[in-house]
Amino acid sequence: MVSRREFVSLVGASAAGAVLVSPLKALYAREAQGQSIRSRGYGALRPDPNGLLDLPRGFQYRAFSRTGDMMSDGSLVPGDHDGMAAFAGPRDTTILIRNHELSPDEVTKPKVKAPVDKQYDTLSRGGTTTLIVGSDRKLIKDYASLAGTYRNCAGGRTPWGSWISCEETTATPATAPGSVLKMHGYNFEVPISAKSPVDAIPLVAMGRFNHEAVAVDPKTGIVYETEDQRDGLFYRFIPNQLGKLSAGGVLEALKIKGRPQAKTFADFPVGKPMQVEWVRIENPNPATDTVREEGFAKGAAQFTRGEGIWYGKGEFYFCCTNGGSVDPTTGSTNGLGQVWRYVPGRTNAGGTIELFVEPNNKSVLDSPDNIVVSPFGDLFICEDGDGEQFVVGVTPQGKLYHFARNAINDREFAGVCFSPGGRTMFVNIQDPGITFAIWGDWRRG
Repeated sequence: MVSRREFVSLVGASAAGAVLVSPLKALYAREAQGQSIRSRGYGALRPDPNGLLDLPRGFQYRAFSRTGDMMSDGSLVPGDHDGMAAFAGPRDTTILIRNHELSPDEVTKPKVKAPVDKQYDTLSRGGTTTLIVGSDRKLIKDYASLAGTYRNCAGGRTPWGSWISCEETTATPATAPGSVLKMHGYNFEVPISAKSPVDAIPLVAMGRFNHEAVAVDPKTGIVYETEDQRDGLFYRFIPNQLGKLSAGGVLEALKIKGRPQAKTFADFPVGKPMQVEWVRIENPNPATDTVREEGFAKGAAQFTRGEGIWYGKGEFYFCCTNGGSVDPTTGSTNGLGQVWRYVPGRTNAGGTIELFVEPNNKSVLDSPDNIVVSPFGDLFICEDGDGEQFVVGVTPQGKLYHFARNAINDREFAGVCFSPGGRTMFVNIQDPGITFAIWGDWRRG
């Protein structure tokens, strides 16, 4: 069973993002033609004597920064490791910025700690930690870098050297009395240069909604955003100042020309580009969770549970976890997942969108969330399904293989990414909360 949670979270602003389309398209084509979609990959997984991570022969791992470990700043490693990105650091180090998807009620797990004046909301337990990893893949330093936020799930990296951490909630003191002191549902920016907790400044103009992930167009600085709701929209944020999101900007939602208020859950042809336009969101920071309602009333299209998004070669690909089908009895969406392709227009006034992948086959695509593209062209997909959890590889020829298995429990993998030099894969097991560095002969596959 190839169930996978990962169809995008890492912003593919690297050259590797440009080759991402090939494995996806090849995978879908092979399945549609009845060809084998299985590969041995790097070979059978070998049971880990430590009971943590099963890998193929010739690969090894180092586990570090576990929940409850003491960090360099004197606080404990928080729980619920989630989205993550890797950046080049000084002296051949790798800088990892890692989300912690903690809710206020998860009181048995360490929270992200910071001075009160650095916390966005003192009742919220989530945020990010920053890890400095040496060329020997040993942890050099780790510390809190964003605190007082709620359910930091995914996000995305920027071309100017920062991580955008997204809150996957719209909790307010009115809707969650006693759990939060402030309104939530924002993006927060953490620069890779941060050596301690940053000022937790919500990027209000980017919208208050159930954020999942973002991707930045390096040519224009426009940020594209997904919304994890069954009736969510696809947004873009046009900043007033390139590379400075805190300076404000304009939030817009995508509308398909000729199909106002389109519900893209089902009955859309695969591979047919459609012209789009963008409708302005006049109230990006409403008191209640109504951003998507405003956009839909103006004709914006609904995308069911928008998840990860990545950029590559002038195009954006984003996933809808439940797209592809509608229950004829209840009208609810119950699909196995879609991948959509958006190509910006030359003047950014329009562009095209098309349904890129919708196999409706659990062995090919099952509730996609986020992915990473390796420097050698394979995709790696983190599972978040039922039963055993795997990191699944997809070759450029469209074949699937298991690369790693969670040998601890049935909790999800998250935050998969590669070091800038491409020699090391980093990935988290969300609970009990462990970060792994994995290496071996990647060429052998």
